[in-house]
Amino acid sequence: MKAAVVTESGGPDVIEIRDVPRPRVGPKDALISVRAAAANYGDVWLRQGRAPATPPVIPGLDVAGVVESVGEDIDANVVGERVVVYGVVACGDCEFCAADEPAMCADYGAIGESRDGGQAEYLSVPAANLVSLPVAVSFRQAAALPSSFGTAHRALRNRVVVDATDDLLVVGASGGVGHAAVLLGLDAGADVYACTSSDEKAAKLFDLGVTDVVRYGEDGFAGKVRELTGGRGVDVVFDSVGGDAYPSGIASLSRGGSLVTVGATAGDADTAMLQHLFWKQLSIVGSTGYNPADIKAVVDLVAAGRIDPVVDSIVSLEAVPEVHRRLEGRDVFGKVLFEP
Repeated sequence: MKAAVVTESGGPDVIEIRDVPRPRVGPKDALISVRAAAANYGDVWLRQGRAPATPPVIPGLDVAGVVESVGEDIDANVVGERVVVYGVVACGDCEFCAADEPAMCADYGAIGESRDGGQAEYLSVPAANLVSLPVAVSFRQAAALPSSFGTAHRALRNRVVVDATDDLLVVGASGGVGHAAVLLGLDAGADVYACTSSDEKAAKLFDLGVTDVVRYGEDGFAGKVRELTGGRGVDVVFDSVGGDAYPSGIASLSRGGSLVTVGATAGDADTAMLQHLFWKQLSIVGSTGYNPADIKAVVDLVAAGRIDPVVDSIVSLEAVPEVHRRLEGRDVFGKVLFEP
């Protein structure tokens, strides 16, 4: 089969499109014929050597397709089913796994890192990681959901509950997880403010229905947020960026507000902003990954026509190195999909 392979740590040129053997199917596994797979910024970290993976490895956390075959311990009736893959690999035995919280497992891993992923023609995964896909949801929509919409759903419907009474600021709103947070915030009835870097991205965010758009600047963006909210600030900040954006996010919050952080693509913050935290009685909430229930919930939202993932482009596996360059250059709005 054809697959994108990260051969070693380095720049985009270390990714090779190779013919490799079809993956082995263990007794509890399923072989998926991949119909669509998504790119994520985590693929860049994997290729840079910043993810817990040992090359050569096939990236690809987000995958949708059809069950081609199953291992001997799995009911053969699932062959032929349309599925989307839950990409988390957990121990299955700890207190968190027992509580249906595999995203909190100490042995948390991911398909495309701890084992080969789905940027290939076929993928072998534990059958327990399959989520049925209704016919109302296309393979393209499904592949755009897991890591972006699953992560945003866990953050905004579980770790912090956003509703129609809230003002929500999404930092990094044009990316995969950022635009997912925008759409889920809008679906909840919140007034959504989006932070982005260009007029082109701002126009697309307005098309999605945001209340207003804030640009990054040398002095941050908190002043503009407070201006737009009559000096009050927002109730919730969703931040996947970190770095210099974090202090502005904290300063953008109203009294009693919450910042939920799901990542730090720009690096760690240099300050904890403690005076803001205690004086305004703020909450800082961490949220990592997603659970099967989050995937099922966002699949249902798509099936009901309540959300629709934004697809930046659809390309072949040969374009994987160029997609990495675009991701690093922040030249993506929504999700890039691969169709083998």
